[in-house]
Amino acid sequence: MDTRSLFERLGGSAGIRALVDDVVAAHVVNPIIGPRFVPYAETPDRVEAVKVHTCAFFEAGSGGPAQYQGRTMTAAHRGMNISPEEYIAAMDDILGCLEKRGADDQTKKDVLAILYSLKGEIIHV
Repeated sequence: MDTRSLFERLGGSAGIRALVDDVVAAHVVNPIIGPRFVPYAETPDRVEAVKVHTCAFFEAGSGGPAQYQGRTMTAAHRGMNISPEEYIAAMDDILGCLEKRGADDQTKKDVLAILYSLKGEIIHV
């Protein structure tokens, strides 16, 4: 069994940044959630800000040294009316990117557990 933290298994800060870059690119072309992300993709400063916050959130939550200073998941997603289908589409993108990066099964399960733990804070229909 791998005893390294999730942060370490994801490749540290650089690995998380690469994963976030891949996930944002996947979200933009995802037919279910792409329309939500295209406006960000068209504004480089805005997409970079989203990526920085996402990296800090994921790094802090996976055992890394970053301190997340952004909004809560509830506040960040308030008013977006994210459906369960959209949430699953986003999770599928994340797991697909982990697979593409060669993440092992335990790492994918750990990320999936984090994603499910946030479900109630993000889905607001």
